[in-house]
Amino acid sequence: MEFNTKMLERYYNKLTSEAFWEKVVDATVEIALILIVSLIVVRLGKKFINKVFLLRMRSPLNHSERRQRTIARLLQSVISYVVYFSAIIAILSSLNIKVAGLLAGAGIVGLAVGFGAQSLVKDVITGFFIIFEDQFGVGDYIKINAAEGTVVEIGLRTTKIKGATGEQFIIPNGSIGEIINYSVNNSKIFIDLQMTTDANFERAEAIINKYLSTLPEVHEELVAVPAFLGVQNVKGTEVTIRIAAETLPQQQYGVARTIRRDVTKLFEENNIPMAYPNMMLYGNSGKEERRNE
Repeated sequence: MEFNTKMLERYYNKLTSEAFWEKVVDATVEIALILIVSLIVVRLGKKFINKVFLLRMRSPLNHSERRQRTIARLLQSVISYVVYFSAIIAILSSLNIKVAGLLAGAGIVGLAVGFGAQSLVKDVITGFFIIFEDQFGVGDYIKINAAEGTVVEIGLRTTKIKGATGEQFIIPNGSIGEIINYSVNNSKIFIDLQMTTDANFERAEAIINKYLSTLPEVHEELVAVPAFLGVQNVKGTEVTIRIAAETLPQQQYGVARTIRRDVTKLFEENNIPMAYPNMMLYGNSGKEERRNE
């Protein structure tokens, strides 16, 4: 009982001593300064990286914009990790904790854990080669395994992809197999339209070619004048004609919708019949009645 009383008295004296509270105040101020400086350094570092790579993308040299964005994101992550790790070490030092001993112990534990962290090492190495070889970059539309969408972030360990409906895929780099990148080369699309067999094909071809020649002036995403390829298929009273277009990466869908809409309108204005699905109706008399759907 006497021992407990002495212990309580000792700690009470320590907690109420002026020297103890001076150390607490000094450590609190030092930790606050470390955190504030770390936040400022990270923000300034990220802004500096953004400005540097923005200037590189605006320069007359042929720098790949998506590659610059990818490297900028990676460098920003590295700055955050390095600064915050240094801040933690500085905070521990301000609390009079022996950092050297902790680092030595962490090194031994890290060596032991390393034998079981082969997948992590594989992720990091794969991520490095993805960035180094410029396989894909931030903003690219790609397909990896079952994930398809726009690349949001590439790290040394994981890749984040935003899907078309808003979902986000987080893929470990080590599990990335076959990659389909839709944003590197120009996109091509084939537009099929249906006409009836009694339509005037020569007149329809002339109208389509005249219309297609005006498109590059209106649509900057077109690489060349779309080509009318002619008849692709004949099925009963239905004839399929095809138009081919080449656009900048991932711009083909809007152009295809515009061409379908305009050609359909031109055919209606020039009385060129288009093929529509038919539905057979049978009345009580047993006679067939054909209606367009």
